[in-house]
Amino acid sequence: MSSPICFLCALFTLTLLLQVSSLQTITALYGETIVVPCNPTRGTKSANLMFTKWTYEKDDGSNGDLLVKQSQKDEVTIQATGIYKDRVNMASNFSLLISRATLADQKTFTCINVGETDIEMFSTQVQVYKTPSPPQIKDKVKVLEKSKLIKLGECLTQDANPAANVTWLKNGQPLTADGKSTVITTKKTADPTTGLSTTSSTLEYMAVKEDASSQFSCSVQHILGPNQVTAPENFTINYPTEKVELQVVSKGPFKEGDNITLKCNADGNPPPTSFSFYLKEKKVTVENANMYTLTGVTRGSTGEYKCSLVNDDKMADTKNILVNYLDVSLSPSGTIIKNIGESLEVVIQKNASDEIKVSWTKDNGKLDKKPVFLHLKYSDSGFYVCEVSTGMGIKQSRSFQLVVEGKPVINRLLKMRGGDGRHKVLICEAEGAPRPSVHWSINGTHEESSYVNGKLIHKLTVVPAENLTVTCMVSNKLGEHMQTINVSSLIGEESGKREGSADDADDQAKLIVGVVVGLLLAAGVVGLLYWIYIKKSKRGSWKTGEKESGTSEESRKLEENQKLAV
Repeated sequence: MSSPICFLCALFTLTLLLQVSSLQTITALYGETIVVPCNPTRGTKSANLMFTKWTYEKDDGSNGDLLVKQSQKDEVTIQATGIYKDRVNMASNFSLLISRATLADQKTFTCINVGETDIEMFSTQVQVYKTPSPPQIKDKVKVLEKSKLIKLGECLTQDANPAANVTWLKNGQPLTADGKSTVITTKKTADPTTGLSTTSSTLEYMAVKEDASSQFSCSVQHILGPNQVTAPENFTINYPTEKVELQVVSKGPFKEGDNITLKCNADGNPPPTSFSFYLKEKKVTVENANMYTLTGVTRGSTGEYKCSLVNDDKMADTKNILVNYLDVSLSPSGTIIKNIGESLEVVIQKNASDEIKVSWTKDNGKLDKKPVFLHLKYSDSGFYVCEVSTGMGIKQSRSFQLVVEGKPVINRLLKMRGGDGRHKVLICEAEGAPRPSVHWSINGTHEESSYVNGKLIHKLTVVPAENLTVTCMVSNKLGEHMQTINVSSLIGEESGKREGSADDADDQAKLIVGVVVGLLLAAGVVGLLYWIYIKKSKRGSWKTGEKESGTSEESRKLEENQKLAV
């Protein structure tokens, strides 16, 4: 029995010496189970397989046993000691299984398949990778200063294999170290226990003023990917004031009486807290503020204004301010009382810093031009407003109240029959101002009146029982005037009709007589023309030997026309 075993051992040893297996490399994840295939290219011939054995290369170069399996049905025999004693096993396809992978497992593992006639060996190199931790920016500076190289911070990523790379970003773009304004120092260290690597990168940066809006971050790159990037961060940039700006906060255009607020802005960071304002050669310094208000400006406030830093009056800015003005005077003004027929001169004087526009209204109605009063009328009375405006939006108005007065005068005194024939309406039309009062010599059943532009119309409804002479009297503080009119009585419906014709006889009789006289005159003219025509006809008959007398019809017409002419 011992001789066959020795023979096999000798044969195995010889095979190991003569047969060279190919070397392949696989990767595994840190902390996961490593699966090392026995023969990934051809598979394992299990028909004549006697046993499968796994070994590994120790740190000193010698081989160490891991486990062996005699046949498909036999259980796996663990031969390993040390770090692999409780971590190795064999899969059904003869692959080596190593649990809880560490960097110490980065070795060469060999699978040996011993058959009845041959021996096969397959070696595999194992690499264990570990994803780095998310990057962090530590030791961040609070404030950067313009044109000064300052350490911005340190970007750190840990526990990686292989070691990770770190890149600094500004506004999403990689920063390139130039040794002057950008200095980047990178360091990689390995943990003595786990062997995992830590990468740290320090950024020293010389900021510019525009970096106040810049965003800085750092990115970690690793073979396992993807890249990991920190959240972008802003940094305060301190820099001295390079520019001062004077701002007129109040919105123009400005007019006399306005308040104007000025503001001085400086681009330094931190900004200055005190400023000097030069108000037309007058210097005013404000502490812990950057604004100053001019109150109640006048046209004399027009000019140049300046603000500067308190400790550097050359760092300044200026603005010109224009205060617009408008002067308006109107004559007359207030309440003006004039007599009808008089004249009134309207004079407006104006002075402004800009083009002027003038408009007039009377009793809120627009006028086309300035009113001219050569001969005042009652209708000229009213409230006149003159509005003056400039192109800069300044407006002023002046006004006067015109009252045209006059002694009342009756223009017409009329009478007319009511629509139902049972009453009379007396109409008294007059002019005067102030508004005249009306007094009748009789009482009426109804009164109504209107007064427009000095014209008064007063109506009195009466039912006269007898013929009357009625007086209308109008009066105001300047005097009085009266007229009379004859009014016939109304007795019964029929007499009303007759008197209706009689009442109007004074007016209608004149009209009828005029018409009759006109007709008589027209008939006489026609008769005369006809008589001349006959005479000419007779003369013609004498010349021709005809009879002098006309026909009986012509003689009759001539006689009728002569009678009408009389």
